[in-house]
Amino acid sequence: RLATNVTKDHIHDAIIRKLDVKSLADSSSNTIRLADCGCAVGPNTFNAMQDLIEIVKHKYKSQCPNSQNPEFHVSFNDQSSNDFNTLFTSLPQEIHFFVAGVPGSFHKRLFPEKFLHLVHVSYALHWLSKVPEGLLDKNSPAWNKGRIHYAFAPEVVVKAYANQFAKDLERFLNNRAKEIVPGGMIIITNPSIPDGMPFSEIANGLMYNCMGTILYDMVKVGLLSEAQVDSFNLPIYACPPGEFGAVVERNGNFRIEVMGLTNPSPWLKGRINMPEYIKHVRAATESMFNKHFSYEVTEEMFRQLLERLEEINDKMVSCYRDGVQLFAVLQRL
Repeated sequence: RLATNVTKDHIHDAIIRKLDVKSLADSSSNTIRLADCGCAVGPNTFNAMQDLIEIVKHKYKSQCPNSQNPEFHVSFNDQSSNDFNTLFTSLPQEIHFFVAGVPGSFHKRLFPEKFLHLVHVSYALHWLSKVPEGLLDKNSPAWNKGRIHYAFAPEVVVKAYANQFAKDLERFLNNRAKEIVPGGMIIITNPSIPDGMPFSEIANGLMYNCMGTILYDMVKVGLLSEAQVDSFNLPIYACPPGEFGAVVERNGNFRIEVMGLTNPSPWLKGRINMPEYIKHVRAATESMFNKHFSYEVTEEMFRQLLERLEEINDKMVSCYRDGVQLFAVLQRL
């Protein structure tokens, strides 16, 4: 929620300047349809969509002062394994928009043609649809032996991650292009990193490296086999803006209205609250570790991770963090 708040002013500015809400509402029986792709579970997704709706309402009142306010329909999308029951149980009692759940991968078609006006996707596109090709192949130059991520990996491994992200983003844009009306928008917030900066220079890079080290230490004491660890890679890629923009331009269905890097947590000063940090990391990744290893291994890995990151807390604080969040607004051509 706090990371999303950092981009709220940018979203407001982009919608006020670029979104023609009158034509959008007129074209759809006075209903504006939004989708939150990769919504996960919890109140944050409702808050984000409520914020978007309030901005659109403000624009509509200024653009169409004598018209009746449009109705809003919000579709919450995530993988079918997402706990939609919990998601809708956390729905505020008083909301002023209609809601629907749409299970499925956002790398595929989800909605009818020209159905949506606004798409919101926050901290979801960095999850790759699959582990990049070559990382698990002993005969491939991209074999990522000894690591579980591209942090601290050779350039050929980084390139494999980048290529997979580009393929996934291309598919995402192609499918949304069919579903979004001309003039509609995609609003994106995603982990990122400045162009040309190695991922090892940011705090998450150190954290992923520590995870891999802990797992290989478990191999040394017989808790895991080396093959188990060598066959595991986190499908997470923080795309720099240059690569992101190149994919959008090559795709040709959208125009970049706004794009830049922000600090997702400018209020954080001093040492990192490591238990809180680990809690968020664990919520996002625990299921993958449990599935590939075991509950017991995952528990021990996160226990040791907390200890080791506390030992390098000062080093993590000194890592670059001013521009590790990408914000982009794309408009359908």
